[in-house]
Amino acid sequence: MFGAERSRTLLGPVDPARNTVVAPPLVSARDLIDRAGASESAVGHRRVRPARRLVLAAGTLAVAAGAVAVLQPFEGATPDVPGAAPGSVLVPVAYQFDSDAPAAGPQLRALAGMLVDAEYDNRSGRYMYHHTKLWGDPVMTSADGRHHVAFADETKVWQAADGTGNQVTTQLEPQYPDQESQDYWKRNLGKLPAIAGTSAPATVPLPPMALTPPSADRSRLREVLKAAFGAGAVSKEVSTVYGRYVVPRQTRAEILRVLADVPGFRWRGQVTDRAGRKGVAVTFDDRPHDAQSLLIFDPKTGGLLAHERLTLAPVRISSYKMILTTAWTDRLG
Repeated sequence: MFGAERSRTLLGPVDPARNTVVAPPLVSARDLIDRAGASESAVGHRRVRPARRLVLAAGTLAVAAGAVAVLQPFEGATPDVPGAAPGSVLVPVAYQFDSDAPAAGPQLRALAGMLVDAEYDNRSGRYMYHHTKLWGDPVMTSADGRHHVAFADETKVWQAADGTGNQVTTQLEPQYPDQESQDYWKRNLGKLPAIAGTSAPATVPLPPMALTPPSADRSRLREVLKAAFGAGAVSKEVSTVYGRYVVPRQTRAEILRVLADVPGFRWRGQVTDRAGRKGVAVTFDDRPHDAQSLLIFDPKTGGLLAHERLTLAPVRISSYKMILTTAWTDRLG
């Protein structure tokens, strides 16, 4: 995430809040958005939110609590600054069935009937542990809307049943959705070397919150996953559930069956995720919003490996989330 220190580095001496102490966030922005969405669903249809964008445009920079405003554009930046804008260009995951992908329902139901235990299914502990990597929350965009960059975050969370625990977040190198964006930011981030690279891990305690693990009852799962609102909403909720809970085998199977009943998912077959893990994938094309949702599942356990959001024209990454480790533990990190 782009936190207070990142914003202050960008602002320098013009920061109006440079002498103000800002406490670190207790949870990620993505998690706060998910919690807000869960509250809204109790009163009606919830609008699916895209990844946030910080727009760099002409104007005066102003930063207030909870808000990031506009940054003066870089003029006359020196191209190819040595060491500037490290990181990689993101390439979309290759699908086994790229065109004419069949409906996902039959394959998801077959997968649900063949699941084996995950390693954590035969273990217990006080804390649910998740190790995730996230890119695209927020994305920094040039004034013309063409060039994008975001910093990947690696997060480790230990959370008890009452919501308490610890979260450790490490900010990693910037990543770009296309080569043109990398070239642009390589020129323009060269004037801000302090914002490139890996930051020291930040540890924050988690406050109490009500956590209700998902039930294996299919009708209740349909409510949790917002199935009535379509495949786009379901994709996001599946990602939230797997990123927050240690999901047992029976519930994993029912989640796949819920997805099988939701219209719009297409079967993409065997894929390899960004961590090099073999999986099987489904997608949903949200044509009105020029977006595609991608879910990658472990082909044996049915657990979620990754969730990605892509634009369709042109095809490029908008955000990704990888769930690298899920476990039970008695040790608080």
